[in-house]
Amino acid sequence: MGTRPAATDAARRFWLKGAGAGLLGSVVPAWGMATAGDDRFWALLREGGCILLMRHALTEPGIGDPPQFRLGDCSTQRNLSEAGREQSRRVARAFRSAGVRVGEVRSSAWCRCTETADLAFGRHRVWEPLNSFFGRDGGQAQTQAVLQALADFRGPDNLVLVTHQVNIRGLTGQSPAMGELFLARAAGAETLPVLARLSA
Repeated sequence: MGTRPAATDAARRFWLKGAGAGLLGSVVPAWGMATAGDDRFWALLREGGCILLMRHALTEPGIGDPPQFRLGDCSTQRNLSEAGREQSRRVARAFRSAGVRVGEVRSSAWCRCTETADLAFGRHRVWEPLNSFFGRDGGQAQTQAVLQALADFRGPDNLVLVTHQVNIRGLTGQSPAMGELFLARAAGAETLPVLARLSA
């Protein structure tokens, strides 16, 4: 009577445990702001066939990348901070505690995305359409490429896409905080409708 599934409560405790541990409260919404939809988030994932869009976790200060950055050379890029690494690990703990498994994990080639994917989900495959188009032309073409590729996705597993704010905004019309997860399902529409969201 009125009790929540144990896995959901355990997952919430993992998130709460780290909510104040070095995170930038002005950048990442407090966990309490996301609790209204967390049961729906986990329930939809257990059904399968979901598309999880995750913005890379917290980074070192800055916008974009240094002028001479190079893909394949993390030392030239803006990378995850220690708080971002812990944020990603907290995602992994929450998914394990909730008993939710995901299928394929695709990532932007940027190191802050691949590291987020590896820490949160244990693996990744680089998918070029997820690469950042911040400050570049071609964003609309990339967005359409992703939407077309996902148009017929029905699972049964859940698909994870780890990418950047501009990419997720193009796909959903909404802007995530660093480390935030948007849950969607393919709808054959011009954007992916966000059905639930979760903040680390």
